[in-house]
Amino acid sequence: MIRRPPRSTLDRSSAASDVYKRQEEVHMIFSFKKIFYATAFSTLLAGSAFADAVTVVSWGGSYGKAQDAALFTDASRDSGIAINRESGASMSKVMLQVESGAVIWDLVVTGSGGAANAAKNGALEKIDFNVVDVSNFLDNTYTDYCIGSDVFATVGAWNTEKYGEPGTPGAPNSWADFWDVEKYPGTRSLRLNNVDGVLEPAVMAMGIPPEEVYDFLSSEGGIDKAIDKIRELKPHISVYWKSGAMQAQLMKDEEVDFITGWNGRFDNAKKDGAKVGYTFNQALRDYDCFAIPKGAPNKDLAMKFLGEVSKAKYQANLPFHITYGPTNKEAYEITTAPKELIEALPSHPKNFSKMLAVSLDWYANNREVALEKYMEFLSE
Repeated sequence: MIRRPPRSTLDRSSAASDVYKRQEEVHMIFSFKKIFYATAFSTLLAGSAFADAVTVVSWGGSYGKAQDAALFTDASRDSGIAINRESGASMSKVMLQVESGAVIWDLVVTGSGGAANAAKNGALEKIDFNVVDVSNFLDNTYTDYCIGSDVFATVGAWNTEKYGEPGTPGAPNSWADFWDVEKYPGTRSLRLNNVDGVLEPAVMAMGIPPEEVYDFLSSEGGIDKAIDKIRELKPHISVYWKSGAMQAQLMKDEEVDFITGWNGRFDNAKKDGAKVGYTFNQALRDYDCFAIPKGAPNKDLAMKFLGEVSKAKYQANLPFHITYGPTNKEAYEITTAPKELIEALPSHPKNFSKMLAVSLDWYANNREVALEKYMEFLSE
């Protein structure tokens, strides 16, 4: 966990720069290369131990546990397809595997933006829709290279003891409130290791309407202006988060007052006693998806497992474990989840219209440049 020193001892010109440069070097070099080659080597040593199993890679924390409980375990049992479950999913690592010709993963969970960028760079296999049935999927929750697993939202979440419960007078209700450190004094937290979902809140905090956000970011200097807006907030950012599990832990430990992150992680943190709330107003509506790396060692078997795990009978169980909406419409018809739980999902109609849909086209065309600029900002 990378934190700033206390403000009383902080040398902004040297200490902060050293902290962020160290983060960039460790994360971008060692995580993507050293860890990858170590994993590849150990997998090769394992011989054929997992030759007939699909290596499914997702994330950790409550999200990974939710997928195991609702999707992976039952889909593996019902299909007879053995799986080797790993955490640490990353499209950057997938692209490195493909580039090096040493692909060791078969099915990877990713955000839609990361999948769009990886597909554009030729790092993903095309989906066989004769095997994977998406005829009953929500619109815009799959592509030729990625099949949606759930609908989630990137929200601004806060300590309700400090700023009030969502919807109450004076409680935050916009990204402008996230940036308003006079009305809502306290510490902030933003994403550390990726640019997905980072720039759009800054643009809306500038007063740009949600429907114009991606036009703004596509305009000359748009990305730089968004990062300048984030730079205004930098003195108040006490910690940058690296994962959904870290988002939840920061709120449970009351280490930050206002944070960006994923709605389901905060709901599960609240179940664990965290004083946390959020709003869907101006949230980023997105979906996680399954993708198969180009040259996956068990591509055909992975495609069959993807077809199985995408069925409504598994997705119908997901809301019980994390408040993310199914992508398969039939799941809403057969789920036994109570009405109040369904209405809390980002895919519910009453929440759907309040949010900005993430633009996959923008991420496919601009993600690499945006990520580079954001990493430069973090190293300042």
